[in-house]
Amino acid sequence: MNNYLLEANELSKTYKMGKVDVPALKNVSFTIEKGSFTAIIGTSGSGKSTLLNLLGMIDNPTSGSLSFNGTQISQLTNKQQTKMRAEQIGFIFQSFHLVPVMNVLDNVALQLYFSRSDKKRRKEAAIHALQSVGLGSHLHHYPADLSGGQRQRVSIARAIAKNPEVILADEPTGSLDSKSGAEVIDIFKQLHKQGKTIIIVTHDLEIASIANQQLILRDGELKETRTSKIQELRQYYYSS
Repeated sequence: MNNYLLEANELSKTYKMGKVDVPALKNVSFTIEKGSFTAIIGTSGSGKSTLLNLLGMIDNPTSGSLSFNGTQISQLTNKQQTKMRAEQIGFIFQSFHLVPVMNVLDNVALQLYFSRSDKKRRKEAAIHALQSVGLGSHLHHYPADLSGGQRQRVSIARAIAKNPEVILADEPTGSLDSKSGAEVIDIFKQLHKQGKTIIIVTHDLEIASIANQQLILRDGELKETRTSKIQELRQYYYSS
């Protein structure tokens, strides 16, 4: 029995632009182990976000296969995919996607609305998640009252409140200053130490170097390396 959480085999995605087929991913194959930290890197238009959307079951591949915990995603109904996505995948985005008219606590608790737990347990889980990212004293603040770094920490709390199997983050530090970005990355490091599977899309090679696996995309094609040395990663990336 293997320890793979995700297995992609010849995964491809092609979009229709009028009468023209535009390939975003081309026959991508890789595995991601449970409890690992993976960085997906590449220049703009390389297919990073497309790949993340496929891994998160937000979109479906044109061809190839993807399995999650040994289950072939293509064999699931839309309802089953939605349930798996809601229960086992935590999403974090560059633009936060917080509800402006809800306070911090309600933004996080909203993620748990469709779980089987009652309102009290949802609230307790939301408070615990916010405390774990250092926002226990900001429960009743609104997004507009927070800094960019604090808003991103709210979105991390929202992602982890349901205790997901994997956390997918799309450029989570892209709109933050260096100090706030470093604080957010420290949270990801702690989550990884706790055994969470982390998959992060980033253009920052310094951030990518802390992962134990880097998937390098160029023009929709995948090159893979497993190094934490930033000098080697830079050389591999820019010479690809």
